[in-house]
Amino acid sequence: MLLFMAGCATETTHIYLTGDPLVDAPNAIAKGPERDKVVWQYRLAAAEMRKTQFAGAKQNLDSALARLAGIFGPDKNAKRSRGLFREESRKTFLGEPYERTMAYYYRGILYWMDGEPDNARACFRSGQFEDSDTEDKQYSGDYVLLDYLDGLATTKLGGDGSDAFKRAQKNFKFGALPAYDPQANVLFFLEMGRGPTKYGAGEYHEELHFKAGQSEAKAAWIKAGGLSCKSGFYDDVSYQATTRGGRVMDHILANKAVFKSATDAVGNVAIIGGAAMAIAGDGAVREAGIGLAAFGVLSKVVASATTPAADTRAWDNLPQYIGFAAMRLPPGDYDASVEFYGDGNRPLPYLNKIVKIKVPATSKDVVVFVSDQSITPQSYE
Repeated sequence: MLLFMAGCATETTHIYLTGDPLVDAPNAIAKGPERDKVVWQYRLAAAEMRKTQFAGAKQNLDSALARLAGIFGPDKNAKRSRGLFREESRKTFLGEPYERTMAYYYRGILYWMDGEPDNARACFRSGQFEDSDTEDKQYSGDYVLLDYLDGLATTKLGGDGSDAFKRAQKNFKFGALPAYDPQANVLFFLEMGRGPTKYGAGEYHEELHFKAGQSEAKAAWIKAGGLSCKSGFYDDVSYQATTRGGRVMDHILANKAVFKSATDAVGNVAIIGGAAMAIAGDGAVREAGIGLAAFGVLSKVVASATTPAADTRAWDNLPQYIGFAAMRLPPGDYDASVEFYGDGNRPLPYLNKIVKIKVPATSKDVVVFVSDQSITPQSYE
C-alpha cells in the first residue's frame, strides 16, 4: 500500500503568498495548479481595477470568462471532483454564482469604458443569467444594478429600457431609483468595503458557508463642475452570495458526507463484531469473524479516503457593496471628488478620492471606476 501511494504521489508546487494579489496572482497563475488559475485571475482583475490597470483587468477577465463559458472544452477535474474519493477543491475553480456574476459585471464596466455599451449590456445580462436557476426556473437573477444598467445601456442605444428599470426597481429596497438620463455622459461605478468569504462547517466540513463582508462606507457624494449627486449601494454582495432569488441557500455536499458516516459506522461495527467472533469462536465461526474484521478495516479505509470537504476557495477581494451614479457635464476638464460616508451620514475623509476627468466633445461616455480601496488621484478621458 505504501509503495502504491508513493507511486501515485504528484509533485506540488508551493506558492508563497505575500497578501498582495498584484504580486501573488501572477506568480500563482504562472506556477500554481491549473485548477486554481481562474480564482487568481478574478483576484488579480479586481486589484488591477482599483489601480486603474484596466488593460490587465480585461485580459484576466477575458481568460477567466472564456473558461467559464466552456470555450476550452469540458473540464475533466470538475467531473472527477463529483466522485467520492476526490476533494471538491480538486476541480477547476469557476466560482459560485455571485463570483461568476461579478466577473461579468466588471467586464461590462470595461466594455462601457471602451465605448461599447452594447457589449457592456450583454455582460450585465450574462451576469443575471449566472445568478438565475436555469434548470428548474425556481428563481431569477435579482441584482438591482445589473438590471438598472441593462436598461440604461438600452436607453442610450435608442431603445426602450423601461422593462429592465422596472425589474431593478422591484428588487431595490431603499426607495426610488434615479430615472434614466440618456444625456448623462459621465458614469461612476462605485464599490465599497470587503465582500464575503467562505468556510466549511459540519462534521466533515462538508457544508459550504459564507461569512458576510463588512463596509464602513455606505454611500458616496460625487462632486464635479458645480454639480453633485449621491450614490448609496444598489447591491450587497454578501446577500447575493447567500441567496438565490432572495431565498437563503444551504450549500451541503450531502452524499459524500452520508457515505463517509455510513462506511465509518459499518467499519466500527464490523471490526468489533468480527473481533468478538474470532476470539470466542472456533473453526468456521473464527474464520467468519476474521473475515468480518477484515471487512471492517476495509470499510474504515474507504471512509478515510472519502473527502466530502466543501470547496472554500474564494474570490476574496470582492467588495461588499456596489453602486452607481451618472452626471451630465459639458466638454472640458474637471477635478471631481468622491466622498464616502458611513452610517448616519458620517464623513469618512480618509477614504475620499480625487478623479481627474476630461469630457470629450464626442458622444462617448466617460466611465469612472472608484473603489474605497482605489488609488487617488485617478485620471479618465
